[in-house]
Amino acid sequence: MTESIVLGGGCFWCLDALYKRLKGVTLVESSYAGGTDTNPTYMKVYSGSTGHAEVVRVNYDPEVIDLKTLIDIFWAIHDPTTLNRQGVDVGDDYRSILLYNSEEQKEIIEDSLKNVGQPLWKNPIVTEVKALDMFYLAEKEHQDWAEKNSKSMYCSIMINPKLKKFKEQFANLLV
Repeated sequence: MTESIVLGGGCFWCLDALYKRLKGVTLVESSYAGGTDTNPTYMKVYSGSTGHAEVVRVNYDPEVIDLKTLIDIFWAIHDPTTLNRQGVDVGDDYRSILLYNSEEQKEIIEDSLKNVGQPLWKNPIVTEVKALDMFYLAEKEHQDWAEKNSKSMYCSIMINPKLKKFKEQFANLLV
């Protein structure tokens, strides 16, 4: 049985490139969630007019990888202490956000949040945690973006360094 979690920690291209390499992850979809607009597009979300964040929906097999591990990875691969910013990406569409599907997921997230702080992060965590309400798949060109654009400047500067660190840190969890 497959479960899913929706999370955002900056640009969805980065999260997609990382999470899809994990054992037990069956699908990663770049998406928009957390806002109010019922017809979000990349340009509308980027403009800051929708309230949505760039997120990924991660479908996973809980018999192979559990939600706690996926959340632990989430804390390690982005800076959850910067409000509405990850590196050069600035705006509420790049905020740190966890969107749960059930009370069980909410409890796992809240337990993880209580334990993540120091020594991993010195500043307070500002990650938004709320129930998943509206969810919208991003346009086709944003799916598997890093694979399709591996030679781009954004991949060279932002994604590839994260991917290198990710592969070193989580080698035992990779496909």
